[in-house]
Amino acid sequence: MKNLLLLIVLTLLFSCKTEKKEQLNEHKSWEEIEIATNGKTVTWVMWQGDLLINKYVNEYVVPSIKQKFNINLKVINGQGNELISALMTEMEAKKTESAFDMLWINGETFFQLRQINGLFGPFTEKLPNNQYINWENPFINTDFQQPVDGMECPWGNVQLAIIYNAEKIPTPPTNLENLAAWVKENPSKFTFPNDFTGMTLLKSWLIHFAGGKDALAGKFEEEKYQKASKKLWDYIKILQPYLWKNGKTFPNSTPQQHQLFANGEIWFTMSNNDSEVDNKIAEGLFPPTSKAFVFESGTIQNSHYLGIVNHSNNKEAAMVVINFLASPEAQYEKMKPSVWGDATILDVKKLTAAWQEKFAAIPGRKNAPNRTEIQEKALQEPAPEYMIRLFEDFRKEILEK
Repeated sequence: MKNLLLLIVLTLLFSCKTEKKEQLNEHKSWEEIEIATNGKTVTWVMWQGDLLINKYVNEYVVPSIKQKFNINLKVINGQGNELISALMTEMEAKKTESAFDMLWINGETFFQLRQINGLFGPFTEKLPNNQYINWENPFINTDFQQPVDGMECPWGNVQLAIIYNAEKIPTPPTNLENLAAWVKENPSKFTFPNDFTGMTLLKSWLIHFAGGKDALAGKFEEEKYQKASKKLWDYIKILQPYLWKNGKTFPNSTPQQHQLFANGEIWFTMSNNDSEVDNKIAEGLFPPTSKAFVFESGTIQNSHYLGIVNHSNNKEAAMVVINFLASPEAQYEKMKPSVWGDATILDVKKLTAAWQEKFAAIPGRKNAPNRTEIQEKALQEPAPEYMIRLFEDFRKEILEK
């Protein structure tokens, strides 16, 4: 119930307010901003559930920010509802200085932050590297059906992929009908996590049951949700007795599901990062026979973003950090399969010839699906209310029955 209760509280407290957009000092040059932020400390709240992402941030980003700009980047763990609750507590206490400056967020959190006027902006047009961002891409300029409008800066782009062990499953089931048949023939070997990744899988299926690709485009519609979710829950109930632990419980997180897959207890896992299978093989967690695919009906593709807290006292320093994270240098490092494998949000054609060559020379994927091939199966995120409802109704329809 946490998501639904939080949304009700947000609506009651802030529905009468309009989003406050603080304007930047247009007369201040970027060079002046960098000088003014020298020696500042930026507190960055981010999900820290992946070792390779943490390594990229702690061993590459943090020292680079210190060396280039003399900004101390303090990284702390946090996401979603706990972040929203912390910011609401500060705002209700009328604190003028937040404990947080910069946030790594997804569309659901973006929606909630805008409900409480929690984000500073628009700010992206002030960033020098904004000129290279691929704003024409609908998977970048729109976040969960919400125009970004300069209130957050894209950091990376990913698509949900299903990971399997090819040694045990030579031909994986790539549509929902075949998946149901496979699950019945191989009980306890399939499940999905009760977290953001698992709900992204359910959103992908919800779009399929709603009628396909653009069926849930636009604002949330109760009637559409009711019809599609009825089909979704009926489908999951068919699978449920044959799932891991007889479908009575589900992994709490994607890392837990990954570990079950690595141990051979289940034969499928999944990731919001379509290239992660290569990372986890290189890391030694997944068997080298692991591969990944996208369902024929498609899977969600989305971007993840960086925002600035509205009552942060270090907005300009946060902008300097975000500008670096959107730079060709940082995006190139992040895109390496051995580092993270996170797809860039830059329009590489806008970069210098030297940078274009470097991006083109990034080692290709080995066991991960070809990005160009799965792009045609990419589904846009539906409005955030769909995910909020799925979280709540998954509990009511599946977990509590």
